[in-house]
Amino acid sequence: MSDSNNTDFTNPSSFILLGIPGLEAAHVWISIPFCSMYTIAVLGNFTILFIVKTEPSLHVPMYYFLCMLAITDLVLSTSALPKMLSNFWFNSREIDFNACLTQMYFIHSFFVMESGIFVAMAFDRYVAICDPLRHSTILTYPMVAKIGLALVLRGIMFILPYTFLIRQRPYCRTNIIPHSYCEYIAVVKLACGDTQIGSYYGLFVLFCVRGLDMIFISVSYTQILRAIFSLPTKDARLKALGTCSSHICVILSFYIPALFSSLTHRFGHNVPLQFHVLIANVYLLVPPMLNPIIYGVRTRQIRDRLLRLPQLEIK
Repeated sequence: MSDSNNTDFTNPSSFILLGIPGLEAAHVWISIPFCSMYTIAVLGNFTILFIVKTEPSLHVPMYYFLCMLAITDLVLSTSALPKMLSNFWFNSREIDFNACLTQMYFIHSFFVMESGIFVAMAFDRYVAICDPLRHSTILTYPMVAKIGLALVLRGIMFILPYTFLIRQRPYCRTNIIPHSYCEYIAVVKLACGDTQIGSYYGLFVLFCVRGLDMIFISVSYTQILRAIFSLPTKDARLKALGTCSSHICVILSFYIPALFSSLTHRFGHNVPLQFHVLIANVYLLVPPMLNPIIYGVRTRQIRDRLLRLPQLEIK
């Protein structure tokens, strides 16, 4: 394995994932919070799916989008964590070239899908608060299905070029990836020749997909907050704010670590490598863990249904 790291090759059969460079001695200890977050994410998101499925009153667009978010979170975290933990626990660092491309594709495509789901949720809240009389006619069940399909196709199409850009490049330096999973820019940096097209396309996805999503969400919530503070009674304002506060918390927990990681990875040349990798892990693990907790605590319908589960089991 060590010989292959120094031999010229154009199509590597596998890559070597270092985990968190510089913190190899602490991998077992780092795996404990990572594994805990993943366990909470899996249990929490499956709980959300179960509650929405079994509670007819939650069969409305807001909770359908929440189910889409839960499924996306499950795929996003599962795409990275099992291989990461096998590296930390069993020193299983090697990953097949095609498996690496598959992992990279799933992580980045579902990340784009999740960003789009937040846009859809912001639009749902905008219509519900700013134009409530037309909410049921605008966000019909067929419309929700079309939005979900569009979000899936957007994630597939925008990230599909990643695999072509990675596959067509020769790799003659090393097959060692200084990361805990197959992150796009980390793999691009291993390629020989001109890699500017790959880097520019990564920036295009960052600013034209995530950036536009963030702008749309910001505009939507600006209008929502204006509508909330123009409501006549304090109770109405508090109820509307309570509905939106969970969405805002989830959106912030998703975009802030992801944006910080992307920008420091490209422009933060003086930032230690292990910090890059830790932040990249945070934006894969923390939102899937926090989303069901935030919605479970902040959304009354889900909280009430969750509290009734023990009573149903006793009966």
